[in-house]
Amino acid sequence: MSTNIGDAVEAAGHFRIYLGAAAGVGKTYAMLNEGRRRRDRGTDVVVGFVECHGRQRTEDCICDLELVARKAVAYRGSRMEEMDTDAVLRRRPKVTLIDELAHTNVPGSGRNGKRWQDVMEILGAGIDVITTVNIQHLESIADEVEQLTGAPVRERVPDWVVRRADQIELVDSSPEALRRRMLHGNIYPKDKVEQALTHFFRTDNLIALRELALRFLADETDEELLHNLRRHQSEGVWETSERIMVAVSAAAGADALVHRAARMAARIKSELDVVYVAVSDGSRRDDRKQAEVLRGLTADVGARWHEITDDDPVRAIAGFARQHQITQIVIGSSQRSRWRQLAGGGSTVRRVITEAGAFGIDVHVIARRELPSIRQGR
Repeated sequence: MSTNIGDAVEAAGHFRIYLGAAAGVGKTYAMLNEGRRRRDRGTDVVVGFVECHGRQRTEDCICDLELVARKAVAYRGSRMEEMDTDAVLRRRPKVTLIDELAHTNVPGSGRNGKRWQDVMEILGAGIDVITTVNIQHLESIADEVEQLTGAPVRERVPDWVVRRADQIELVDSSPEALRRRMLHGNIYPKDKVEQALTHFFRTDNLIALRELALRFLADETDEELLHNLRRHQSEGVWETSERIMVAVSAAAGADALVHRAARMAARIKSELDVVYVAVSDGSRRDDRKQAEVLRGLTADVGARWHEITDDDPVRAIAGFARQHQITQIVIGSSQRSRWRQLAGGGSTVRRVITEAGAFGIDVHVIARRELPSIRQGR
């Protein structure tokens, strides 16, 4: 998805996100309550799409709000319902409430495969959107959550989409309160409660997810503060001096390396450059396909993509770092065998550290165990 749509959003509809650590914290309830308050103050508010999951309290919140009719879609012998984006655009309300930003649309239900793409289109038309998302669905965080919980995160939202929001509000709940809600049947149907409590909704998982959400929100708050400060100070005073690059190849695990570097860059408010080093002979046919996967991931996490053809990867990495005044390089130890082969012997990691150290550049070497195989699709 091109970021051109995202660029248009800046001058379009107001974008607000209710962020949660997990299902059941009350994101949808908070969104609906805000919609009702705005409606009561005279604002034109409609419900574009809300999924109640059988929760009576949520259904009660919808009852007197205007609903945009859903689009019925036949899929694999079943009748499914999706948000009718065109109907929302024709209705042109001031505010649209749209649940579950990370949702994947049923094939054939519209021109967009993801709900976040529908949201970007609605915002681009000048309509305000209030939406919800859980922290595990952010692209740069999803892999970490998979390792933490053991549960796959199939639905993902590019970081740049969430960071476009004008406001992000955390809907918080303690792990103990969330587990009690689960036991009382207020989150999942009773036949799924036991498995949820012993797997994804374990107390240690919920504590970690809550911390991830709090850290992400803290980063966003710091960025808003810096933005306001820069309006009254010279750019040079507040501009961070740290510049991070991550060096990747077609080796397995490069996607996890990009995710790790993106989190590091976000913590220190640094932009991220992803440098892909390719060999000139093109001897590996799969390399091009994997490079395109990495390029798409780079856009999703809001980084810049650079592709360099050089038979000496160390020379390429060091040259880019010097030219772009990089202060920190992220490299994966799992790339050693691949790049050692390309460079004709010798430890690539050791050579990068030596070359970078000569110019005062820090090098972060990420262990092999943190780098799962690259996915061919997301």
